[in-house]
Amino acid sequence: MIATFYPPYGFGGDANFVRHLARELAARGHEVDVVHCRDSYRTLGGAIPPAPNVRAEEGAEDGAEDGAEDGAEDALDADVTVHGLESPFGALSPLATHQTGRPLFKTKRLRRILAKPFDVIHYHNPSLVGGAKVLQYGRALKLYTFHEYWLVCPTNLLLRDGREPCEKRSCALCTIRQGRPPQWWRRVGLLRRSLAHVDAFFSPSRYAIGRHAELELKAPVVHLPTFVPDGEPVARVPQSDPYFLYAGRLEHGKGPQTLIEPFRRWGRARLVVAGAGAEEKRLRELAAGSDRIELLGHVPIDDLRKLYRNAIAVVVPSLTFELFPLVLLEAFREGTPVIVRNRGSLREAVADGGGGLVYDGDEEMIAQAARLLDDVRAREALGESGRIAFRTRWSAAAHVERYLGVIEELRESPRPVGAEAG
Repeated sequence: MIATFYPPYGFGGDANFVRHLARELAARGHEVDVVHCRDSYRTLGGAIPPAPNVRAEEGAEDGAEDGAEDGAEDALDADVTVHGLESPFGALSPLATHQTGRPLFKTKRLRRILAKPFDVIHYHNPSLVGGAKVLQYGRALKLYTFHEYWLVCPTNLLLRDGREPCEKRSCALCTIRQGRPPQWWRRVGLLRRSLAHVDAFFSPSRYAIGRHAELELKAPVVHLPTFVPDGEPVARVPQSDPYFLYAGRLEHGKGPQTLIEPFRRWGRARLVVAGAGAEEKRLRELAAGSDRIELLGHVPIDDLRKLYRNAIAVVVPSLTFELFPLVLLEAFREGTPVIVRNRGSLREAVADGGGGLVYDGDEEMIAQAARLLDDVRAREALGESGRIAFRTRWSAAAHVERYLGVIEELRESPRPVGAEAG
């Protein structure tokens, strides 16, 4: 597994998904290595995780040759070999990768790791750990999972100037307006040549397959629904003061700021916001003086599951074109319905699982919230539909069975796998 982020050096869904998949495969007897970039996490403002109970990694001592070393990782991944790459050049390393599409300061270490006789190399958002070039390294069956739109959008999210849906592409200007240097390497064929080394692409939603096709990604794409671990059931506790839940990163594109004023005006139920991020200060300012809006900051996973389970519904107000946020599955797992903005894959998830309602504007969102607050039977029916769909469509067992099935199909096909680039 090649990923820019991996817990605890990660910010959200993509990092968590890679850990979920790595653990599920390891639990089934597969040998799994994960390579990620600590420098990228720190460069983008990630807090340094507390020192874990660590174990030594194989090969950690031979990474210094090109300045990229492995660090020991969290003991929770005892069945997974984790290579946390660091460079003495710090933030310059991911910046160089961003600007050249190549790993540069981590090239030798990545080549050394991927020279092992792996059966499969699976890429997950390699944008800052190896860029496009890392898709050419190693000899194995090669897979790539869409976690965002990096293959077709330099800023990953298909948001013009970081705010509005991208209707007409002007990538260089859009990138500059968002405070990032343009990626000129995208114009010289490196990405096209690197994609030719990938045997299959996985998309968590049909919507994302369509968007990538619209943006001229010519590649074989398999619809592989995502998953979250099953976990132990959480008991529902009756709430004397009912609440709706927002859970996730507090970033503009996720849309939490759009919930504050509508819930402040409505006042019939509380809005509980669980998460941290760049918008937290602004959200606290917007919510100041209201006893109906509660911002909890970061919430441990066990407590978060209880919040999911006891909420009237989980609201997903994303402004970006979500590929498939894990928050939906976390709600479905607990039998809690969702209320989602009509954007990206959110409508698709509700249609497939039958576990929620869709809205276009603030008034419709509040109307849907009122419906679920007042109609217990409708709320329970939607929650049960989501729970059933989770078990049959989005469980770990369902995902891994399909995942390994696709791998076997590819191994048996005559199509040659990607070869090591010179």
